[in-house]
Amino acid sequence: MADYPTGRNYDLKPCINVTDNQEDVIIGNNKLTELIKSQIDLGNKIFVFDLYPGVDKESLTSLLNGINHKLLIDTDTCKLSEEELYQRYDKNITEDRVFGYMVSDRLENCFDHVKVAEAKSKIEENKNQVIFIVGIGASLFAKADLHYYFDITRWEIQLRFRRGMANWLFENPEAPILTKYKIGFFVEWRLADTHKEEHFTAINYWVDATVSEELKVIDQMSFYTAFHQISREPFRMEPYFDQSVWGGQWMKNNFGAGGDVKNLGWAFDGVPEENSVRFAFGENVLSFPAMNLVKLFPEELLGARVYHTFGAEFPIRFDMLDTYEGGNLSLQVHPTLDYIKSTFGMNYTQDESYYILDATEDSCVYIGLKEGIDPDAMISDLEAADRGEVVFDTEKYVNRIPVKKHDHILIPAGTVHCSGKDTQVLEISATPYIFTFKLWDWGQIGLDGLPRPVHINHGKKNIQWDRDTHWVRSNLIHQETVLQNDENGMIERTGLHGYEFIETKRYTFREKVEILLDDSVAVLNLIEGEEAWLKSSDDSWVPKKIHYGETFIVPANVEHLLIESWEGKTVRVIVATIR
Repeated sequence: MADYPTGRNYDLKPCINVTDNQEDVIIGNNKLTELIKSQIDLGNKIFVFDLYPGVDKESLTSLLNGINHKLLIDTDTCKLSEEELYQRYDKNITEDRVFGYMVSDRLENCFDHVKVAEAKSKIEENKNQVIFIVGIGASLFAKADLHYYFDITRWEIQLRFRRGMANWLFENPEAPILTKYKIGFFVEWRLADTHKEEHFTAINYWVDATVSEELKVIDQMSFYTAFHQISREPFRMEPYFDQSVWGGQWMKNNFGAGGDVKNLGWAFDGVPEENSVRFAFGENVLSFPAMNLVKLFPEELLGARVYHTFGAEFPIRFDMLDTYEGGNLSLQVHPTLDYIKSTFGMNYTQDESYYILDATEDSCVYIGLKEGIDPDAMISDLEAADRGEVVFDTEKYVNRIPVKKHDHILIPAGTVHCSGKDTQVLEISATPYIFTFKLWDWGQIGLDGLPRPVHINHGKKNIQWDRDTHWVRSNLIHQETVLQNDENGMIERTGLHGYEFIETKRYTFREKVEILLDDSVAVLNLIEGEEAWLKSSDDSWVPKKIHYGETFIVPANVEHLLIESWEGKTVRVIVATIR
């Protein structure tokens, strides 16, 4: 049994205080009904209720039917048929259980143009009456007198998929979760993100639709004020945790997360595409996808240099992998840059690293290949293991490297790797996180009762066979370089490998340290010490307290960041930026 430290101060519900004006938030469906009625009384006629895929349209429609109106247009009635949609997106969805090809299309192409024209004709005929247009892409049908956008996070969408919700494009409530997620990731969310981004300035009211029975509304000015604030100061997103077949107990015991869940394998605490940001207006709190910030204020957040390289995409990801009292992760490899571009339509790949937050005497990682192995024999054995004919002899082919707390293992794409059991990993990587080619899964069965997908055919095309024991030890293990070591503390460069675009530095100090961002967004985590303070060099924002294990994003706008230890105790922080 692991010896867990006592005392938990990890904040499971971080919140950004915007103003003390709680009246800026309208909470509850009855209050929303009253707002719409008052807007009708003021002479507004055409109301657009634009939804992100996954929002509960039926609940909203029920609410609107309680308000006197002449015409309600449900955009779903104008969609192409499922057969037509499958034909349009089959190359993106593919037959693979996990992977598709990133869509390059527009939301309006999901609709039957004849049906849309008929709907627009009805709207024109009744333009002097109250009209509600409801659904995904609603703003494509008419210019609104008032435009509402109902937003929702990816995590909440995934939870709804698990509860039986279908994709928007297809009526598939019984489809496997992996299928629903794949359709969302490669098609629906990309179409919806582009549509939302193009309509940011036209939206009058933003709705947090996380809880269908308690919708929360703010106006455009409050929405922009909240996101503008976090474009110029450090902030935390709301983390979420999930089970895994290999999951452990470290995060449950150290962070107090998970409740009655059997184990926790994953923690997402630094992924804007997945996480949400909670904003407080007085005592009223609402939540929106953090990705809105990346699209609204990309240059302020990322820095001009990073923005002009990556566009409005967030390139750094922090997450955690917990195998304490659990099992090994799947043996895997990530695609090379050429492969991910040509096969999946992505512009950069999942270079990554494992920062070891905690370990036991038996902790290890599997990384790189043994000297002189036969690649054909290894692939043959992997394929036989996948068919259930043999148990793959991992240590015959792959290096087993012992690890200890604060080791940083570098894993450029193409390197065979996985974390072993009884290890707590802070994974620092680039953001195309879905592209993992499992080679061997230790005979584990997924939480859905099915064997987890293995992708040896993809994997063997990406394994860099020259990354053997000598290369790994020379390039990926213990690559720390001391940059400064004096009475003020120590600064070390811990990674990443030269093939990777992320730079990581570790700061160890007892009082304070100043970090210069060099026109790059930064992501940081307190990897040792109970807590510390993040402070502005010019007092332009309120100091932020960071607790052990928490991840903060620091926008490039901050430029100079001061981190102060608490009561003069030694702390360590790891900071990732873009080279």
